[in-house]
Amino acid sequence: MITTEVTPNQCAATVMDVVPAAIRYLRAEMRQQSQSLLTLTQLRVLHFLQRYPRASLSEVADYLDVTRSTMSATIERLVQRGLVDRAEDPQERRRVILTLTATGVQQLQQVSDATHTKVADALAHLSEPQLRQIIQGLALLGDVFQDIDAVSLTGK
Repeated sequence: MITTEVTPNQCAATVMDVVPAAIRYLRAEMRQQSQSLLTLTQLRVLHFLQRYPRASLSEVADYLDVTRSTMSATIERLVQRGLVDRAEDPQERRRVILTLTATGVQQLQQVSDATHTKVADALAHLSEPQLRQIIQGLALLGDVFQDIDAVSLTGK
């Protein structure tokens, strides 16, 4: 339990230490769970498209911080495997709309479920109050960054 005053700078330092470690763990587990069926980049694309249906190729490229040509090649492989559908936007012909196929949803769900189980196993030794603290802390952190994330993705 924290007994001294905590500053935003101290909290920021902790977030910057803990969040990357958690992300590395999740990525490693997702990579292991996909058993070479999908690359981590492909999994990230599928996850993004699940969260933001009808996203454009540019939006996915921006999110993953890669060039549009790199993302175009990644999307092409996912389309060929039947995991993503690509369509021209009827209102803006230069814009490509991307959606997950049922197979894409299924593959992402399998990897997510297996990773979820691994994360639950890692947390199993914690007490109920500790688990509640983690949920409450992450909810607060999510609230802080939710609006920032939405603005960065939409530019609005």
